[in-house]
Amino acid sequence: MLTREEFVQLYEKYQAGQCTPDEIVLLNNYRDEMHLLDDEFDMAADEKQQMKNRIWQRLEESRSLQPVASKSYTWLKVAAVLLVFLSAGIAFIKYQQKDAAPFIAASEQASQPHIAPGGNKAFLTMANGKTIVLTDAKNGQLGTQAGMRVSKTKDGLLVYSAATATTGTATDANAMNTVSTPRGGQYQVILADGTKVWLNSVSSLKYPVSFDGNTRTVELAGEGYFEVAKNKNKPFIVKANGNSIEVLGTHFDISAYSDDRTVTTTLLEGSVRLRKGDATAMLIPGQQGISVSGSEGFNVQEANTEQAIAWKNGLFMFSNADIRTIMKQASRWYDVDVEYLDNLKGKEFGGKISRYKDISELMHNLELTGTIHFKVEGRRVIVMQ
Repeated sequence: MLTREEFVQLYEKYQAGQCTPDEIVLLNNYRDEMHLLDDEFDMAADEKQQMKNRIWQRLEESRSLQPVASKSYTWLKVAAVLLVFLSAGIAFIKYQQKDAAPFIAASEQASQPHIAPGGNKAFLTMANGKTIVLTDAKNGQLGTQAGMRVSKTKDGLLVYSAATATTGTATDANAMNTVSTPRGGQYQVILADGTKVWLNSVSSLKYPVSFDGNTRTVELAGEGYFEVAKNKNKPFIVKANGNSIEVLGTHFDISAYSDDRTVTTTLLEGSVRLRKGDATAMLIPGQQGISVSGSEGFNVQEANTEQAIAWKNGLFMFSNADIRTIMKQASRWYDVDVEYLDNLKGKEFGGKISRYKDISELMHNLELTGTIHFKVEGRRVIVMQ
């Protein structure tokens, strides 16, 4: 019996036209071995068989078709990865490489709305109030502040570096700039000290043009991933929704959206100290600290670090997430409004899929469960049973 990982590899080899006759036989034989982990999930036998039939039907369709135009979509590569579950059913969101060239049946493609994913979009608001649309700005120097050169070096990257002449005034030394991303936007900033910050959609970072004080303090709204340049004499502090995260040099993610009840800090490397009022907590790599709005203290727990920074790596990744959590992220990234027609409580989904695909890919995979459906009207997504 093949493992799911072996099946993934074999099926990819099949689509590339590299399978031997024996491997094709093995691939076909796997149809009778697909199972749904009966010991973990309480589902009726006929429900399990219906799910297996739907999964295999999709696989058969994709295997019988030839690729069409470059804008067509697909079922992701593998039916064997389809084992992601709900508390009241089964859900699957298949993973797809960013550079894959997938497809689905032409009839299905035509029925799917086209809502493209987000990209590198941001605004830079200078200390003097001037706003630059970074998406439209040409690569090169944007200006000089406090002895720092502000440059857009390539699409999606803003860099602060020492200028050849330091002619900044005292006022310049206290200058605070802000980079903000809209819905459907993301951006990266390299600060004056060399710290790298990735901003997720609907996020903003307020920071000094140069770090001249005893600390390096920035303010975050939304979500950001930080790779902090080491400086043992000058701690790096992130303020986010009433929380303070202090580090010397480390890698971590902070999710602090104003429409979420929690601020979550996930540590990948180094150490951080969390503060909220009189409460403090220390994190070690692989942990996350969760602060709930309206309450003191932190809940420190083991983290799924891959899931925490999946957005930075171009993925949606969920584990036991309800549909509102999934669609909140989709709303921010695809710049859509979401409406719910039915009570969808009790359904939890998991899996991962590329953020660089049309929104129809995400909805298509969720609908495979047979427990949820979508309707799109312009940039409004309606979610129903």
